[in-house]
Amino acid sequence: MLNIFTLANGRLFQEEIESLEELSRFQPIWVDLESPTLEEKRWIKQYYGLSIPEDVMDEDIEESARFYEEDNGELHIRSDFLIADDEEPRTVRVAFILNLVNDNLKSKGVLFSIHDEDVPVFRLLRMRARRAPGLIEDAKEVLLKLFDADAEYSADTLEGIYIDLEKVSTKVLSGDVTDVMAGEVLGAIARHEDLSGRIRRNVMDTRRAVSFMMRSKMLNSEQFEEARQILRDIDSLDSHTAFLFDKINFLMDATVGFININQNKIIKIFSVASVALLPPTLIASVYGMNFKLMPELDWALGYPYALVLMAASAVVPMWYFRRRGWLK
Repeated sequence: MLNIFTLANGRLFQEEIESLEELSRFQPIWVDLESPTLEEKRWIKQYYGLSIPEDVMDEDIEESARFYEEDNGELHIRSDFLIADDEEPRTVRVAFILNLVNDNLKSKGVLFSIHDEDVPVFRLLRMRARRAPGLIEDAKEVLLKLFDADAEYSADTLEGIYIDLEKVSTKVLSGDVTDVMAGEVLGAIARHEDLSGRIRRNVMDTRRAVSFMMRSKMLNSEQFEEARQILRDIDSLDSHTAFLFDKINFLMDATVGFININQNKIIKIFSVASVALLPPTLIASVYGMNFKLMPELDWALGYPYALVLMAASAVVPMWYFRRRGWLK
């Protein structure tokens, strides 16, 4: 899918391109390619003179090679964006190519973005740019606003984790944690821990991308200050993620503690039962070993007497355990 974004009266407008002829009618500041086909890549090369590298979406590329500047002035940035899906939270690799000086471009200053699936941050920026005139002025602003929206999206996701962990805390600290509930709690905690880790990695990647833009000296004074504000926002998220990890560890330890308590209760039942059944076992053993033949032939009341004595020997320990509170 090939989408282009143009500026008109300070607003960002989106157009979906389905042919090379349509592409030639616009002068965009942002060209977004979602799972681009070979034909769409050919359009970009033919009209803008830009060749999209074959390894642009590789996940195994070295970290040090994700941010670099070509000799012709193209800035290449590969950054990860978070998708906080309830079913499968993940990060999506997005490749940016910012071209500011290439004469092959019909309009100087175009941002190209390539990714495999739709990113929530992109939808958020498109919605804001349509509603807020003057939000974006050029291609560099688009890239900065994307990273700004990414930091805000991470903050919103962290806030959602806060709310979910409060619900988990209410269950855990209620004191009545069954094994089934403990399994549900551990599953929720594991999901939140995974999502928190992805958020932390995502903001670290965003910090590196924004720092690279600042070091490249491509930003004017206002954009440079905006980039510094994005970095400050990202730094403020570090303490929140650290707190969430501490809270997750506490809830994990508390839940495991309740599981151990439940298991200890089961073990206590078996321990009490085994101790309570020792006297009846001893009486049955002694009774059965003191007859040459079957007990019924030597003593007619032997069985009733032995059964009563065995029952009494089992009741007395249980009464004692109950009085000491060991059966609670």
